[in-house]
Parts: sequence; structure tokens; C-alpha cells
Amino acid sequence: MEEVSSMSDPMVPPTPPVRLDALLAREDLGLRRVAGPDDPGTVVHWAHASEMADPYPYLLGGELLLSAGVHIPEGAGAGYFDAYVSRIVAAGGAALGFGVAPVHEAVPGALAEACEMHGLPLLEVPPRTTFSGVARAVWQLMAQARLAELRRVTEAQQSLATAASRPDPVRPVLHQLAQRIGGWAALYAPDTTELTTAGTPPPPGARQSLAALAGVVRPHDVATDSRTDAPPTDSRASPGARKGLGGTPGAMGVPPPERSRGWGRVGAAAPGERRQETPTPGEHRQAAPTPTTASDTADGTHLAAYALGTGYVLGVASPQRDPGNHTIASVAAVLLTLLTGRQQSGTTAARSSALVRLLLGAPPEDVAPLLGGERWHVVHARPDGRTAPDPLAASALGTALGSPLVDPAGEVVRVLV
Repeated sequence: MEEVSSMSDPMVPPTPPVRLDALLAREDLGLRRVAGPDDPGTVVHWAHASEMADPYPYLLGGELLLSAGVHIPEGAGAGYFDAYVSRIVAAGGAALGFGVAPVHEAVPGALAEACEMHGLPLLEVPPRTTFSGVARAVWQLMAQARLAELRRVTEAQQSLATAASRPDPVRPVLHQLAQRIGGWAALYAPDTTELTTAGTPPPPGARQSLAALAGVVRPHDVATDSRTDAPPTDSRASPGARKGLGGTPGAMGVPPPERSRGWGRVGAAAPGERRQETPTPGEHRQAAPTPTTASDTADGTHLAAYALGTGYVLGVASPQRDPGNHTIASVAAVLLTLLTGRQQSGTTAARSSALVRLLLGAPPEDVAPLLGGERWHVVHARPDGRTAPDPLAASALGTALGSPLVDPAGEVVRVLV
């Protein structure tokens, strides 16, 4: 597994990386690749100038290291350049930019050979281009990428919020998420069964790996499986539950999480396994923390899982890890947490039962006790313009009034409060 963490890497800057090809395409810089791989996926996180013979201690990784060759001793041979380049690669340097003039008239051939051997891109920086100009270009490209990322994330947030306001919001939210990341999204039940999916499915191996990743972030006590000391149970969801429609659904057509039936039981542990015992009175044992997010890569597909806090897990698979994908998926995870966590109160359930009985033909006097003794009000609303009421606006009005009983009929919206 590539990563299981709820925190970002503190060594990675909070800005999107810049493709090395984008720097090479800048005509004002005049950079030229003279050695190393021509990989379009090479990215630069920052630019750093150093004339140290061993730059390893001063690099964090992902740098475009800039040098004019001041550190190169006279008569340096292949051994010196091999050691120099190997240290840059060991530190995680992304590329090396060598400035010609005033120290060297051209890029040393032994340096180009060493970069070719170690797979480090080597760029020639012409005399008219200063190192500060290269660094400024890197930050300009980063700012442009950051702006594009913010615009993309903002548009995704708006589309996800619109999807979450629909009558059956779980599927629309997953559909929008899959569309925005250009991949696949799945909602897993507490037993890691797929409830509903959207987008282009990943390869079978990646799909299985994502299901396993969902088990990593799932809380230990929300399902009956091997993560608790419970007797074997059938973890397969019913066909209706897999669709989010049947069984004993909770709010928004998603079945409520099932609590483990075996917690606290004393059992004999097999050789090599840990034995779980019921704590004695007054004894407190703290469970190992469960990560809230996890990521992995399988079959060339980037995978991520997000715990929703209700026992459910959001899983996403995308062919590439674009900047902003994590932010977009996190917004979807928050919305799905709210959607899957809604529970009807006793009063709301009684009112829903009353409406169902009325629809089935029960006399009003028979269902009146279910509505309680308080007085009900019907709020009539009309739009400001001449157009018919917008369904989203009608739903927002009901939300503002604290009632889900909204009837957008013709030119009037009626809300039962």
C-alpha cells in the first residue's frame, strides 16, 4: 500500500507542481534539454540554486537544481560527476539546470553522461537567462496552475452541492464526483459491500484493491467482520441493500450501519493471533486509531478511500492523480456523510406514516393522532418573476422553513409547516 494517512506530507509545498515540459516551452527562458529522460510526467516543485559539491543535505526533493559549475574542480573526471549526480538523484532532485558562462563555455560532456546514466534530466541554461529568472518562471507557472486548480475545485463544489439538493442525492453526488475526477466513485456499506457506483469502472484488480482500502478506514465497531472478535456472519448485503433501495433503509435510501454483535466477548486466540478480552470493571482500553483516509495505486490506477463517519466509506479511482482531486473528493465525502447520517426522529417518522396512510386512502380523522395536537400552517410562496417556481428554490424554501413537505404546484409553492 502506497499510503495510509490522514495528513498531507509536510515536505510537499502547498502549491501544484509544474511540468518540466512547461518550463522548456518558455521561449523567454531558452532552456534546452541536453541529457536525461524525456518524460512528460516529470514535475518540478521548486527551483533551488546551489554550488555545493554535495547538495544532498540541502535538498528536500522535487527541485530543479541550478548550478553554474563553480564547485567543479579543475580536471574533474567521470568519477566526480557520477558522485555529484548520484547524490542529486538520491535526494529526490527532479532535474539539473546547468548555466553556461561565465565559468564554463558549455555543459561538460562527463556531466551529460552521468545524468544520462542516472536518469536525471539535464537542462542547459543560456547565458542570457539568470537563475532568478528561472525561479520566477517556476513560481509564475505554479500560480497559474494554482488558479486553475481553485477554479476547478470551486466548480466541482457547486455541482456537488447542487447534486446533494436533489430528492435522491446519493447517486447524483457520486455521478458528479466521478465526472469531476475523470474516474470512478463507489459508496461502500459498513461491511465494504458496494452499494452504488458511478463512472467508468477501474480494472478488476484495482477494484478489489479499493474495496480492501475501504476496509482500512472503516471504523472497527460498525460492521460484523474479522476486524472484531465476533462469530462468523454473512456480510453479503441483500440485493435491495446493494442498490440502496431495499432491506431496512435508513435516510436517503441507504441502509443504516449494523453494530457488531460480538464486541466484548472472550474467545480463545489461535496461535499467532491476539486475544480480545472483556475489560474488567474500571479498566479502560483505548482502541488503536483508525485512519480517516487512505490511498494506494493498483494496475496504474490511483485509489483513495474516505471514512464517512457513519460506517460507510467513499472510494474513488482515477487514472491519474490530478491536483485538486483530493479536495473534490473530500467535499463529496462531507456531503455523503450528511446524507447517509440523516436519521428520522420519532415525530418525523409519525408524520411520514400519516402521509402514507392518507395516500393509501385512510380517512383524515384516523391519521390525525399521528400528526400531534399542534396547529399546522400552510405557507404559500410565489417567485419574484413570472417564471414557474424552480424546484431547487422550492426545496431551499422548505429547508429554510424546517419542513420537507414542499409542493411546487403551478405558479405557487406550498410548504406544510
